[in-house]
Amino acid sequence: MGSEPPSSPQVVEDGGEEDEEELSGGEEADLRSSSGRGSLLTRRGITLRVLLKDGLVEPGDGVLAIHYLGKNFVGDLLTDGKIRWVETGQIFNSPSAWATHCKRLVNPAKKSGCGWASVRYRGQKLVQYKTTWLHKYQPSADMSLVSEEDDDEDEEEGKTAVQADEKNKNSKPGLHDAMVSRRSDRERIPVRYCTLGTRDAARDPHTLVELSAFSAINRFQPFNVAVSSNVLLLMDFHCHLTTSEVVGYLGGRWDTNTQLLTVLRAFPCRTRLADRDSASAVEEEICQNLFMRGLSLVGWYHSHPRGPALPSLQDIDSQMDHQLRLQGSNNGFQPCLGIICGPYYHGNQGVASTITPFWVVPPPEQRSNDYGIPVAVEVTYVQDNFLTSDVLNEMMLLVDYYRAAPDLVQFGQYWCPDTTMMDKIKGSLSCHAPKDQAYSQILEHVYSQLSNMH
Repeated sequence: MGSEPPSSPQVVEDGGEEDEEELSGGEEADLRSSSGRGSLLTRRGITLRVLLKDGLVEPGDGVLAIHYLGKNFVGDLLTDGKIRWVETGQIFNSPSAWATHCKRLVNPAKKSGCGWASVRYRGQKLVQYKTTWLHKYQPSADMSLVSEEDDDEDEEEGKTAVQADEKNKNSKPGLHDAMVSRRSDRERIPVRYCTLGTRDAARDPHTLVELSAFSAINRFQPFNVAVSSNVLLLMDFHCHLTTSEVVGYLGGRWDTNTQLLTVLRAFPCRTRLADRDSASAVEEEICQNLFMRGLSLVGWYHSHPRGPALPSLQDIDSQMDHQLRLQGSNNGFQPCLGIICGPYYHGNQGVASTITPFWVVPPPEQRSNDYGIPVAVEVTYVQDNFLTSDVLNEMMLLVDYYRAAPDLVQFGQYWCPDTTMMDKIKGSLSCHAPKDQAYSQILEHVYSQLSNMH
């Protein structure tokens, strides 16, 4: 669902208000020699290239990271002091240029990146390396020259960070990590569809959009939907395993006489979204499984791990594409259901994931350049009699797939002060329990596997 990486590295120079000045080799030499005489440097005078030349940091792959509003970005530090974003291969001249770019993808209103306070080198903020440099080469420098760049970071980590550290020193293991994650999990504010207007290439494709009701656009829902509880259980389980976005397909049947779409089986994709090489093989396997069970492809699901379960502009376009494909060459109507699962969004009610079924109504013909209209789909949830061995086997395959994943959720950590991640997943899955109460004993084996994955 991500964009294609550029064929050649793209150098990004714009760092917003906080961009550092690039120094020539001569200026850097002057900077070090003058520092011995106690002259004052501005904070913009110290660049990554300076830190590299003086041995405070070393170039390397994946040594730089940004954590912002629940999103993680990883970068390589190059020998010339520039930064290469791992996901796209783009080259950035400074920490602020990279931080500003990444933050605007998440929050389009972000004006500057506060790069030195946002980017971490091997887990430690770059601003701390700048402080070390000043202590070493300019002991008389005013440390406020460094610390002023931290001011704007309150929006990400908050002034409560120090207070939380003190409060949690003697608390349960893992609680501090969970609460730090929670502080950085800021909500992306969804926009109303009516504010979007025509398509704009400059608009962030990750912008979330509120769902409309069919009645609000003077329409009736053109089909009924029934979803099996085992579908929800497997889907919710899949979405809980990793902090990265996951995707899967929905199998079921479409009855043209009753206009009823029945969703009977979830098919998780055991692959990474960016792994295009294995994606086709995984999709082929799912198609074979659908055929063997006598089911049709009726929809898809994906997760917003730490955000609201609302569609982004990118999701809206993907849903429209799926709807057109399922419509078939004979233009006969068959609905395609989209579902978004938000397992770790702290705006959820209790431990249960928010699960949002949606559909997209095409824009009017006279406004063909508008975005599709995302609408909420009313669904009947059908409680299964028991947990099938088919679903249980799929759960174990997912456990094996994510066992060594770096983004595996740490189920021993705390979701909130009195609830572990393990309590969280158990509580959420209990909302999709079958009628046979023995399911909880059956799932204990799965939970024990999760506990042993660390």
